[in-house]
Amino acid sequence: MVQQEQFLDVIDRDEAERRFHGALRLEPLEIESIALSDGWGRVLAEDVVSQVDVPSFDRSNYDGFAVQSSDTVGAHEESPQRVRLLPEVIATAVIPTSEVRTGTAVSIATGGVVPRGADAVVMVEHADLDGAELLIRRSVAPGFGIAFAGTDIASGETVMRRGQLLTSRDTGVLAAIGASRIPVWRRPRVAIVSTGDEIISPEQPMQPGMIYDSNAQIIADAVHELGGEPIVMGIVKDDLQPLRQKVREALQRCDIVLLSGGTSKGAGDLSYRTVEELSDPGIVAHGVALKPGKPICLAVSRGKPVVILPGFPTSAIFTFHEFVAPVIRRLAGRPRTQSGVVDARLAMKVNSEIGRTEYLLVNLCERHATTPPAQRSSGAQTLVAYPMGKGSGSVTAFSRADGFVTIGRHEEILEAGAPVQVTLLGRDLEIADLVVIGSHCVGLDFLLGRLRDQGFHTKFLAVGSSGGLDAAKRGECDLAGVHLLDPDTGTYNRPFLGPGLALIRGYGRLQGLVFRPNDSRFDGRSYEDVANYVRQADDCLMVNRNQGSGTRILIDQLLDGAKPAGYAVQSRSHNAVAAAIAQGRADWGVAIRTVADAAGLAFLALSEEQFDLVVPDTHLTKPAVRALQDLLINPEIRQRLVEMGFAPAPLQEP
Repeated sequence: MVQQEQFLDVIDRDEAERRFHGALRLEPLEIESIALSDGWGRVLAEDVVSQVDVPSFDRSNYDGFAVQSSDTVGAHEESPQRVRLLPEVIATAVIPTSEVRTGTAVSIATGGVVPRGADAVVMVEHADLDGAELLIRRSVAPGFGIAFAGTDIASGETVMRRGQLLTSRDTGVLAAIGASRIPVWRRPRVAIVSTGDEIISPEQPMQPGMIYDSNAQIIADAVHELGGEPIVMGIVKDDLQPLRQKVREALQRCDIVLLSGGTSKGAGDLSYRTVEELSDPGIVAHGVALKPGKPICLAVSRGKPVVILPGFPTSAIFTFHEFVAPVIRRLAGRPRTQSGVVDARLAMKVNSEIGRTEYLLVNLCERHATTPPAQRSSGAQTLVAYPMGKGSGSVTAFSRADGFVTIGRHEEILEAGAPVQVTLLGRDLEIADLVVIGSHCVGLDFLLGRLRDQGFHTKFLAVGSSGGLDAAKRGECDLAGVHLLDPDTGTYNRPFLGPGLALIRGYGRLQGLVFRPNDSRFDGRSYEDVANYVRQADDCLMVNRNQGSGTRILIDQLLDGAKPAGYAVQSRSHNAVAAAIAQGRADWGVAIRTVADAAGLAFLALSEEQFDLVVPDTHLTKPAVRALQDLLINPEIRQRLVEMGFAPAPLQEP
């Protein structure tokens, strides 16, 4: 008779995990490049930067007529405005040859390229033909009916960050930017070995004294769900030598080895005896104070986990999720998750259309009271839902949204601050460690990527400098990216700080007039000559920036009250400005040098602006905010910013 041994040392769960993790290699596995068609469920190993604008051209949102919006002022049903209809009909995938001038229009299809000179589209149902003339029966504002190049995704924009678990929403975004192959972490291969004379596979007929091997199926599917690749290695009977050979094979082929059954020290429990022979370091815990799951055995061989799960299915799956699942997630580079329907308050007023149910995509942030912690009430913190405003043509809104708010068909207006319920698009919601709202910059993308490397979950919402400043005042973000010029003092950002706000100095960006190379209207001319020229020139088109952006203030200073051709066309990013000029839809605009260089455009420096970060005083002690401040004084990071074309603020400057 063989005497059964007792467990070596029953320890608590946390101590078992500490010993286990301390002996493991827990960084994600190596990077592999795969076809986008195989990307669903994989985890990005590198940031994905778009090489194209989406859309790649100024695109009509409707069937209708491309016009100059100024020609539609005052138009209504009883008194339409008349313009001459040009003979061209702009279909999709056709480069227009017409130029829309004052008093003219051209027919355009949904998805057609907006011709030069046009700044709006009149829908076909709001106009009639009268011979060679077009009768416009509804006025339109500049930009109406047009999706400008790069308004959804701009060339050079980081569309997804490393660590992103790819869903069908994300693979659609990657397809939209032409990413045919993507860098992902290799999935950990998990060997699953079932042991015991009494175990049979589900394909076999049941016999007395036998049990079906359900553990292998449960565990294999759980490995799939966690982002691993299960390698089911079959059933090994209670024979020591075949089991040793199977474990050796599993260690050679796989990153994790799981044995089901035989973890106790009874006469027939050979799994323990086999694992006991491992070294470097071998068994780190055998017996954990869990119910169920006490017999679990945790071992490590040269950085690879070898785990004997209890034979009873409930104990096996419980201990699998306690000890093995976190390791698989770490090796696969997967993020953590949470789930449900959550309560929130709307960040801004939303108008809906009576008579239909609307699903409003939103991004969720935490709002913190801006009073000191000691003075806060228990309700000082809540979720804030930011509507995703890119429209139905966007391929990123659905991907980046946390969930949606259902607006009933009898609701017309939801006021800012209204309580709403948000249905999460995924099963889980992960509240970000750092929320940044404000102006976008590729330098900021770089810094947020480094924070992600440190384990922080970050969220960025592009709403412009003024919108970011307002969000910081309301306590809806940890940081606001701003580059706002005070025209009275010529100072960036600091004059706009109010009570309860602090400034983290960022870096300088060179702003200037951007145009196509060898354009004699600008090439080789001084700033004063160019400024005088663009204020009164009628032979070139500008592309403007949106109200509320720091660049718009600089443009209005440059123009000194003038509104030259193209002034009403407002792009929402530096990249969109560069795209319009490079593609000939405009002749000049104002953007930062890094974007102009990337687009192959000529650049005439206007001024150096300061891109800084505004932070509510109550958020200064957050770990992620401190980590970002550390990055900004890190010599390696500062050198990388210099290489990207930015000028980090002097260290001695407050």
